[in-house]
Amino acid sequence: MGDWGVENLMMSNLLMGDGKPTVFSPQSWGFSLADLPPDACLVGGAVRDGLLGRQSDYLDLDFVVPEGAIEAARRLSQKYEAGFVVLDATRQIARVVFPEMTVDFAVQEGDSLEADLRRRDFTVNAIAYNPRSQTLIDPLHGYEDLQQRQLRTIALQNLKDDPLRLLRGYRQAAQLGFHLQAETRQGIRQLANQLNQVAAERVNSELSYLLGNAAGTPWLQEAWRDGLLSGWFRQAQAKSLERLSFIDGAAEQLMAHWPEIRPSLRQSLRPTLKTTPVMVAKLTSLMSEELVNTDIADAETTLARLKYARAEVRAVLAVVEAWQTATGAAGLRGLSVRSQYFWFKRLDRNFPAYVVYALAAGVDLETLAPYVQRYLTANDAIAHPQPLLSGQDLIETLGLPRGPEIGHWLTEIAIAHAEGKIQTPAEAMAWVKQRYPTA
Repeated sequence: MGDWGVENLMMSNLLMGDGKPTVFSPQSWGFSLADLPPDACLVGGAVRDGLLGRQSDYLDLDFVVPEGAIEAARRLSQKYEAGFVVLDATRQIARVVFPEMTVDFAVQEGDSLEADLRRRDFTVNAIAYNPRSQTLIDPLHGYEDLQQRQLRTIALQNLKDDPLRLLRGYRQAAQLGFHLQAETRQGIRQLANQLNQVAAERVNSELSYLLGNAAGTPWLQEAWRDGLLSGWFRQAQAKSLERLSFIDGAAEQLMAHWPEIRPSLRQSLRPTLKTTPVMVAKLTSLMSEELVNTDIADAETTLARLKYARAEVRAVLAVVEAWQTATGAAGLRGLSVRSQYFWFKRLDRNFPAYVVYALAAGVDLETLAPYVQRYLTANDAIAHPQPLLSGQDLIETLGLPRGPEIGHWLTEIAIAHAEGKIQTPAEAMAWVKQRYPTA
């Protein structure tokens, strides 16, 4: 292949994969090749994925140009009435946003395209494609590494220049089904503590994939063993990481027994968050080897430092506290109705995360079954209590004063309902009258 790799490779089979345009064909871009600057080259993940035959409904194209990147992006956005944003004015990077595609333009780093490619993280991400000559430019033999399904760093200094690349290697290995080349992995181990210098938001982004996909679990474990995560999850121990292996299987086991729980397990905590209950269970496992010994404040500090949203922090802490309230199978079997009421109230929508964690931690299905059944029963008086009376009812009918006492009585009414002592609003009113002498 020579120093420039696949420089003269015929691209006809890549331009039309299975008779359809691929990422190497302007037909798939939604804009004309004539709209690109003369020396623009496609680089990065789009080239790598195209060579692997990986296609996505949403294209993410990155072009490098010798000069005028922002101007090129602006012209393209104006012609097609697409969104336009300058990502980095200093480094000359801009983005054009189409409905089903983003196109980034960046000025090449260094005095040539090859110099730019040599500054990247791994060889498989350092292949360029010239759409006009229909040639691949591969000075670092990334195509060979693609064939061997391995990630090989271009230079350790490149990883050191941006230590997030250390963790990104594990994420990409999981995403692509690749392995880390031995020398590259050894170099990552040597630089592992430098990940602590990276902005938490960026670390969080890489962790999201590793936590959110079953293929990411073994690589998350490897990243911990290689020293990358010790600065971010100080409480985690070997058992914490080992437990991760069982969490995805626990979720599948639950869905097999109770198919109706599937939507709850796959739904994100909030519309603006990608975090699912399964991810919450994994984060919970990373809080401690044994949750019963977990310091709630310490766990909250860890999650806040990683810039997790308040909803994500609350979810993990709810699971930890629920576990500490009733540790393991023995604790769950001994919960009174009153205790179950407060237990479910604390978990709220985070019950699916708890039950996945509990199953992975060794609690048997027989013990969990009554709780799962309560959660899945919409009108269950313990898991989903429906108020028989309102605070206003107590004020107007019984003359109770406004204040915390109202909340106390509403809670007691709900528990009495759960215990089967009362069933109707009239019974609830009479029940309070008997216990509130001035009413």
